[in-house]
Amino acid sequence: MAKILTGITLLVLACSPALARAEVLSGVAAIVNDEIITTHEADKEYQQLLKDLDKAPAAEKMGFSRKVVLDRLVDKKLIEQKIRELDIKVSDDEVRASVEDVKKQNNLTQEQLEAALTRQGLTFDKYKVQLKEQMERLRLMSQEVRSKIQVGEKDVRDYYEAHRKDYGQEEVFRARQIFFKIDKSGGAAEMVRVEGIASKVLAEAKSGKDFAQLAMTYSNDPSAAKNGGDLGTFKRGDMLPELAETVANLKPGEVSALVLSPAGMHIIKLEEKSLSQGKPFEEVKADIEDLLYKKKSDERFSQWVKDLHASAAIEIKETK
Repeated sequence: MAKILTGITLLVLACSPALARAEVLSGVAAIVNDEIITTHEADKEYQQLLKDLDKAPAAEKMGFSRKVVLDRLVDKKLIEQKIRELDIKVSDDEVRASVEDVKKQNNLTQEQLEAALTRQGLTFDKYKVQLKEQMERLRLMSQEVRSKIQVGEKDVRDYYEAHRKDYGQEEVFRARQIFFKIDKSGGAAEMVRVEGIASKVLAEAKSGKDFAQLAMTYSNDPSAAKNGGDLGTFKRGDMLPELAETVANLKPGEVSALVLSPAGMHIIKLEEKSLSQGKPFEEVKADIEDLLYKKKSDERFSQWVKDLHASAAIEIKETK
């Protein structure tokens, strides 16, 4: 049910903002442009993030510290100040519409939504406050960052060409084989016998003799007598792992060394190697545009926050 709380989530600052209320000032953790971040706020944020990370993968927990939490709070404070400076506002009607959208997307009634929030330690009113803050930040991000980003046709095309494998393009092979069956009941002696025959045939194949003719003469594959050991066209995943690795490392026209598999012993000759078409550009163009737009947004937002830091008066008081 966590999706309920992240339907409108800021890309970079996924923190849980606290409600403004009167609190005993236990200490000053930082001062940001004359506004205070209390040690109480830092403690609360630290405990919440610690709880959120409890079931997260180990990689996400690396580097987590009190300093990281305080840095996030400073970023939040700077963003809140910028929202006020630019007079960015989200109306109650807009918040209500977003709540209705969340309920619709998750197929929830009002009662079910409130029950889900309660399980996560949130009241409905607190959730609306958080939602409003997230919407303000998204509006700020759109105004300050996203509106200034462009993703051109060339960017999209270049990404597509560099990541064709991500869109279904695979290597396609055409090869022949000479197969030598091993009688498993024959033990070591049978292995030696078959390897001796295969080694001689391999030497002939390596010397340039017609591979198809050798397959027709020596292969224990019944179909080889007719097709010269032709395996047809296939992808790497269509073959036994032992053969797939060998074929993938061959160049067209090359003959492999002897390859042992559970089925027997093989000699492979790669005839051709090509690439399948995969998904056409027009089919994935919109997805790539979204991906590049998000990537550029994240990068620009990070730089924008750094610029905010550079122009702000920030004093870190906390030493622990």
